[in-house]
Amino acid sequence: MSMTAPETPLHRMTNPGARAFDEVETWVFDLDNTLYPAQHDLWGQIDRRMRDYISGLLNITPEEAFAQQKAYYRKYGTSLRGLMIEHGIDPAPFLAHVHDVDLTGLEPSPRLAAALEGLQGTKLVYTNGSERHALNVLGKLGLDKHFVAIHDIVAAEFHPKPSEEAYLRFLRAHGVEPKRAAMFEDLARNLEVPHRLGMTTVMVVPPNEEISTRESWEFEGREAAYIDHVTEDLAGFLERLGR
Repeated sequence: MSMTAPETPLHRMTNPGARAFDEVETWVFDLDNTLYPAQHDLWGQIDRRMRDYISGLLNITPEEAFAQQKAYYRKYGTSLRGLMIEHGIDPAPFLAHVHDVDLTGLEPSPRLAAALEGLQGTKLVYTNGSERHALNVLGKLGLDKHFVAIHDIVAAEFHPKPSEEAYLRFLRAHGVEPKRAAMFEDLARNLEVPHRLGMTTVMVVPPNEEISTRESWEFEGREAAYIDHVTEDLAGFLERLGR
């Protein structure tokens, strides 16, 4: 049976040569704004805590800190990487501070849990955040038992997505064969290298496409050839694959 997800109002293939899932045996998921709906304010909290940390660290206004944070994020892949390179900071206090967020708004997602259960193969979380943050979020969502490992920024030795070095480290660490793997992400730029390495790529987007914490450049690349599939409904997408 071919595992090619059908086109629906919530899902589309971006090009005629979109890769299917027939050979996929490893399923790789980003965490923030991918495994939970982007409309949650969770990333907004993280964003604000990064701004406040940078403001205090560099003794600049919150507005200046926000601009610096986003500039580092765009240039280096994460604001943390920029702070490490430009200012030599210790990453541990930064990660502890920015991920000390209120998870009250996150609720268990039994539909997504069941859809993950229906996928045959290994399931991994690959995040530019910390393992602690990932465990907290997965626990709240009721998804923790479905993933065999979390590859966080520490495991990546602070080489973040979208750099090729980061993906190669991930693939080696978990013995993943790219041509037998699929990558789910909410940012198009984080799917370019995985696709080039041979992975099937899926971009998860919010239904209304409006996220106040996103910069305009973060929406670039959504129609690129390295995006095989786009979905607004991750659980529904996985349900169809499981069937």
